Amino acid sequence: MTPPRRQRRFPAHEPPPPKPAKQGEEKNPERLYVVAGAGEDGARAALDLVTLVVARAEPPPSATPEQTALLRLCTAPLSVAELSAYLNLPFSAMTVLITELLTAELVQARAPIVRQAVPDRSLLEAVMHGLQRL
Repeated sequence: MTPPRRQRRFPAHEPPPPKPAKQGEEKNPERLYVVAGAGEDGARAALDLVTLVVARAEPPPSATPEQTALLRLCTAPLSVAELSAYLNLPFSAMTVLITELLTAELVQARAPIVRQAVPDRSLLEAVMHGLQRL
């Protein structure tokens, strides 16, 4: 003989409704195509996440809203990763936007300045001799 099944006191909860997406968080591929554009030949500049981008000119009147925002952000050097986060665009769309601006000579891109891994030997010797004199 099987025991009787118990009835739940409270009805089962329905799953919560999906949260509405915040502005700019939509993952809409058509929008990214519009932002990035078709591109003339599909060539992209060799950019990395740590490549620094700095504006060389003010945004022209013909610039798209994304290009204008990018140029206004780049008054000081910013990395591609930072720009991608600020504009809430994926890296692939950022490379297309930056390539267009590089072609138009509105921005300048360069590799970040890397400090030397090993300090200068003469500097270390000068510090050592200074400490020995104390």
